[in-house]
Amino acid sequence: MTASPTIGVLALQGDVAEHTHMLGDLGARTSRVLSADQLDTVDGLVIPGGESTTMSKLAVRYDLMKPLRERVADGMPVYGTCAGMIMLADRVLGATTDQETVGGIDMTVRRNAFGRQTESFETGVRIDGIGNDPFDAVFIRAPWVESVGSEVSVLGSVSGPDEAGRIVAVRQGGLMATSFHPELTGDTRIHRLFVDIVKGLA
Repeated sequence: MTASPTIGVLALQGDVAEHTHMLGDLGARTSRVLSADQLDTVDGLVIPGGESTTMSKLAVRYDLMKPLRERVADGMPVYGTCAGMIMLADRVLGATTDQETVGGIDMTVRRNAFGRQTESFETGVRIDGIGNDPFDAVFIRAPWVESVGSEVSVLGSVSGPDEAGRIVAVRQGGLMATSFHPELTGDTRIHRLFVDIVKGLA
């Protein structure tokens, strides 16, 4: 892998510009991905937050679902945030009947688990692999992980009194997902971890 990998951001919906900016600050080349041809040019991919049912329908409409699954199966590193976590889940609770996912992470995710938009919140979360200081995580209509398979590493859980122990960050091989939106903060540590995963350094 080159010292400056090309990391795509799936540009169907969501915080595309914010992820692109943060990855660029870390020295990665970036590319917006809206087609299978564009997907073929990247070394890794970020699936941003947004609305997971809409993202699923758009991926199908743009003929991207099958290529995404194939690249994941071939080992391409992917990082999903919020709706991106849902897209990487093998199983989803609360999904619509026609909702599809890319899959790849052996986990069950519950959509909108932390509540509606008005119940958005920020809290410090300790994340394995980025140092000891808690990450100021921003949760917006966020999912959580109900359960994981034996190959999945839990990187972080919320520690608040109401939802203590809920899993909000996971990794399985080159696939990583968080319930929250690190691209909305000035903290690049999680994106740096993903860049290192793409480089084969983590």
